[in-house]
Amino acid sequence: MAEFQTLPALPLKNSVLFPNLLIPLVVSRRNSVAAVEAALSREDKELVVFTQKDASTEEPREADLYPVGTIAVIKKMVPTDGTLHVVVQGVERVRMLGITQEKPYLNARVRTMPLEETNGTEVEASHRAMLEVAERMLDLVQPDAKINLNYIIQEVDDPVHQAYLLASVLSLDLEQEIGVLAAQSLVELFEMVYRVLNHEVQVLELRNRIAEQVQSQLGREEREHLLRRQMRAIQEELGEQRPEQADVAEFRRRLEESELPEEVRKEVGKELTRLERMSAASPDYQLTRTYVELALDLPWNNTTDDNLDLQRAWQVLDEDHFDLKEIKQRIVEHLAVMKLNPKAKAPILCFVGPPGVGKTSLGQSIARALGRKFERMSLGGLHDEAELRGHRRTYIGAMPGRIIQAIRRAGVKNPLLMLDEVDKLGRDFRGDPAAALMEILDPAQNFEFHDNYLDLPFDLSKVFFITTANTLDSIPGPLLDRMELLRLAGYTEEEKLQIARRYLLPRQVGQAGLDPTQLTVPDETLSYMARRYTREAGVRELERTLGRVCRRIATRVAQGETAHVAVTPESLAEWIGPEQFYTEEARRESAPGVAAGLAWTQTGGEVIYVEAVLLPEAKDLILTGQLGAVMQESARAAQSYMWSHADDLGIDKLAVRGSGVHIHVPAGAVPKDGPSAGVTMVVALASLYSHAPVRNDTAMTGEITLSGLVMPVGGIKEKVLAAHRAGLRRIILPKANMKDLIELPEQVKEQMSFIPAERIEDLLAGAIPEIAKRLSVTV
Repeated sequence: MAEFQTLPALPLKNSVLFPNLLIPLVVSRRNSVAAVEAALSREDKELVVFTQKDASTEEPREADLYPVGTIAVIKKMVPTDGTLHVVVQGVERVRMLGITQEKPYLNARVRTMPLEETNGTEVEASHRAMLEVAERMLDLVQPDAKINLNYIIQEVDDPVHQAYLLASVLSLDLEQEIGVLAAQSLVELFEMVYRVLNHEVQVLELRNRIAEQVQSQLGREEREHLLRRQMRAIQEELGEQRPEQADVAEFRRRLEESELPEEVRKEVGKELTRLERMSAASPDYQLTRTYVELALDLPWNNTTDDNLDLQRAWQVLDEDHFDLKEIKQRIVEHLAVMKLNPKAKAPILCFVGPPGVGKTSLGQSIARALGRKFERMSLGGLHDEAELRGHRRTYIGAMPGRIIQAIRRAGVKNPLLMLDEVDKLGRDFRGDPAAALMEILDPAQNFEFHDNYLDLPFDLSKVFFITTANTLDSIPGPLLDRMELLRLAGYTEEEKLQIARRYLLPRQVGQAGLDPTQLTVPDETLSYMARRYTREAGVRELERTLGRVCRRIATRVAQGETAHVAVTPESLAEWIGPEQFYTEEARRESAPGVAAGLAWTQTGGEVIYVEAVLLPEAKDLILTGQLGAVMQESARAAQSYMWSHADDLGIDKLAVRGSGVHIHVPAGAVPKDGPSAGVTMVVALASLYSHAPVRNDTAMTGEITLSGLVMPVGGIKEKVLAAHRAGLRRIILPKANMKDLIELPEQVKEQMSFIPAERIEDLLAGAIPEIAKRLSVTV
């Protein structure tokens, strides 16, 4: 055959013709029909077949055709109603050199593309690999297809013909078929067909594996069903019980042996009768079984004996917690009452205080002192009442409430149940959990508590409930009324030192795997760490900081770098980085208009400085520092008092009225509110207007009125401790708050002096020496 030829071209839309293969075609386009007729007019009946790149092109040109095609011979042609049914056979691959004619049909100039000869061994190896993977594919396809395809391959001797035949029967996309047709050499052809066959084998293997798994699963289920039926028949013949019957029998035995209240026994018996009549496949079977199991598991009469040794209780509480004398005294008092009156109801205590002061761990210590089982339940974020009361059994997935579940876990009806974070209860359309707690915590109601799931009265009056909260603001009044409040205000620096020495440091040393002899932490280091690396009323962050130090030391010890470490205040920066906090200490030199106030926060007390400056030729009162509405009102009241009492205080009225005032409270990113800053506002303004500084060792707190009264406020203990930490040793308090000083540690009271103030005149005289002289008041 000539190397270069010009032949009529027949474009195909979605198929590729391989050499030596026959394919039937339906030719209907005008140009294609003309090309077939032109080929039939030739002696050799040849034309060249190309594949279109886009099947939607009706009149393809040179750019619309793949450049590799096949010369074909027309073997048969049958005309029917404007179309031609043609059977063509591929002869040889060609590459298009160009289209020489477009009308009435495409005429293409082509050059033959014989396959390149390569290394014989490599050709034979790739050919065998192709045939082997073809055999694997034939083993995986349907039996009939396997016989037909195997027969076709056996009848074909030419390896190239075999490769094209295999490519034609595979489900290849158009790009892959063109790639096979355009292969440059025998090795490339065989490897390309091998890759396609191998992919097909992997798909077939995965399909067969999935089919086998489904079949085996169905077979296993059918087999198990049959075996179960046979097992039941054998059990009936032997007089043995089925598993569900054995469960009911076991429940009945437990019911007879248990000492349940009569109402409970009757209800459980009815449920057991229902359970006996149910089929194990019934949807209600498992629900009823779970209910009966719960009712039998609950400790209707089981209790633990309380350890009423008062001396031992003191010892246990002292072992676990430092100080907290008021709390410990209250627990011992309860033990004493129980010792004298065993029928006394357990109290409902509420520990209120900032995070990290030991509220939760104190509950565990109380349980240990009493010898009771301890269960803890966090209420933080709880907003569904059913979490406490349980769901009714009509709902899918119904469960008993957390209270009943805790009693079940404890195994006794008188555990110590700690309800953590009661101030963080939520509320939405699913109910109000705080309302459910009112029944749970009320001794007058909880002796017959009804859980929606259990639907039987359970006595909670023997449970020792302890709740914890950071603040009381979000707790509803009726719920608060049912609890006895015990406040944990926080610790002084000396108390933190003792706690770190006795509890925190030994615990962290043990957790780090160190021996106590491998490090030395003196008291001044612990104090410096509490003061400069933490800012909290409790000791949680202090323990974390100690843990960081111990882990760093453990790393060096494990690497063999050191055997013993002494941690000094100067070396702390090396171990855990620079100081984290710079506490608001007493200002050594206070300018006029600056006064130290005391504030209460959820993390304990804080010292805040109120600063005021005059604004010449202005009239307004400017307040900054993200102050709440109450603090803004206190500032206006303080300014009004200054205006109305300027003569008494020796203040120039013109200076007051001719200038505006800007009052600022530092830490502007922190929201602040409350009436306690009223006295600080008055003192700052009095100092500003009189140009007399406030004593730099004095802090104050209290609410004011326009008539000049100093009203009491809360959080005295926390505020005084904050002043003590900041180095302020002189505190001005409302006279009505002097009684609260009894809560302070003796060490703090000995180091500080307290000035009672009943009126604003007393306050100013105690804070500003210059005004004290004007008022002739001795403080």
